[in-house]
Amino acid sequence: MMRICSSLANNEFEVTLVGAFHHSSAVLNKKAYAQKRLPCFFKKGFCFYAEYNIRLFFFLLFTKADALCCIDLDTMLPMYIIGKAKRKIIVYDAHEYFSQLKEVVTRPFVYTIWHWIEKKIVPKIKNGYTVSQSIANAFHELYHVDYSVIMNAPLLKEQHISVIKNKNVLLYQGAVNQARGLEYLIPAMNKIDAILHIYGEGNMMEEIKRLIQQYHLAERVILFGNVTPEELKQITPKALMGINLVEPIGLNQYYSLANKFFDYIHASVPQISMNFPEYKRINDEIEVAVLIDTLETDTIANAINSLLENKEKYHLLESNCIKAAQQYNWQNEEKKLITFYKNILG
Repeated sequence: MMRICSSLANNEFEVTLVGAFHHSSAVLNKKAYAQKRLPCFFKKGFCFYAEYNIRLFFFLLFTKADALCCIDLDTMLPMYIIGKAKRKIIVYDAHEYFSQLKEVVTRPFVYTIWHWIEKKIVPKIKNGYTVSQSIANAFHELYHVDYSVIMNAPLLKEQHISVIKNKNVLLYQGAVNQARGLEYLIPAMNKIDAILHIYGEGNMMEEIKRLIQQYHLAERVILFGNVTPEELKQITPKALMGINLVEPIGLNQYYSLANKFFDYIHASVPQISMNFPEYKRINDEIEVAVLIDTLETDTIANAINSLLENKEKYHLLESNCIKAAQQYNWQNEEKKLITFYKNILG
């Protein structure tokens, strides 16, 4: 969202980014756009979403704007109600196929709520964009809306193929959550002559620590926790290989196009990724990854080992990352974003 808001603000749009405030929230840094945090007593679960939506409703009620943009389903209801009441332009920014998240589809009551909101309101929001063509196609088929595709690719900067790499370091970056395949990756490390560095936090952290202990991998799987985006940009290019695993539970995962997929490309780091539609589409065009069909431990280990052993294939993927970054970058996606908002705002 910071990237989107910055691009809009730098192109003469007045933008306010609204979020929730907790006592543990980091201090906001000054940006080119306005920022507003709504204080919430609850931190998670149904009570948090209910409280935040009520607070957001009243904030929007007394806020002047030409267009209101909801990010995923969890802010859609107040945004839609206020937008319709004030006759404002409503935009849906679908960062994810929210109703098809694993955390949603595996919980029937939660799924019922979010799916009901989606099928009732999305067909009425004609202006929108999402992060992958597969999600845009699904919305068109189900809800008869034609959403733009604006991928969350990084800014194109100097690339790092000349960086001296840690010869045996595999890198996982991002949320340490369910559906990221980490419970299969950890035991696979016993079959791989390399070290795994994990950067991030999430709801599977305790489970990952337990698996590391269970498989006696304390010296070969290192947890670094959260680091700043700036630090990660310096760390990623030094890795030998990136890991981007996704469980195919819920269409959101199957249609995913993870940020880390592009981050590895821009860092000139070959990766192991999933043979899902969006990754396959890009990889068929410019091969930057070894794609796997399943998350079985042996499958993961074999894919990593084959790339470790095949130096010619590795260097091909490495050089292809430079070509891919020239096409898949925020400078190109930003043009589509600005065109989208200019078209709807006139």
